Amino acid sequence: YAMLLSLIFLIVLVAAVVGFVFRHEIKTNFESNLNLALKGYNATADRHSEAVDTIQRTLHCCGVQNYSDWERTEYFTQRGIPQSCCRSQDDCSEEDLKDLSKAKLKVFVDGCFFLVTSAMESKMSVVAGISFGIACSQLVGIILACCLSQYITNNQYEMV
Repeated sequence: YAMLLSLIFLIVLVAAVVGFVFRHEIKTNFESNLNLALKGYNATADRHSEAVDTIQRTLHCCGVQNYSDWERTEYFTQRGIPQSCCRSQDDCSEEDLKDLSKAKLKVFVDGCFFLVTSAMESKMSVVAGISFGIACSQLVGIILACCLSQYITNNQYEMV
């Protein structure tokens, strides 16, 4: 049992170290995937498009760096900026969303990349605290399992 807990502890430790070391690569990968999702956006039931809409509605953001990122997409040439960027759904017309200068007044201007990464970084202390608590409980379990094993081994010949 102590060996199993030790193995799990090592796996969690390695995952934490890898996540910490490669956090910049994770950010870069997220940014490139968000750019790809914007380029392939089509406002249908596509899961990438739904994810972009959900992020934009939830975090009140638009585009990767800012709302003008949509100008470089195929969707913008056809229909303008998506409705999920609108501050108020009642006040956003398709004509306004096709013109960047008018859209600036109607949509969220902040980009989603900074908001997502800052939200993740702000929650990292909570995740680290929970992980530390779990690691400590695993270490206590390992120590207690070793003590129990030692106790059983020492009293092996006294059993009747």
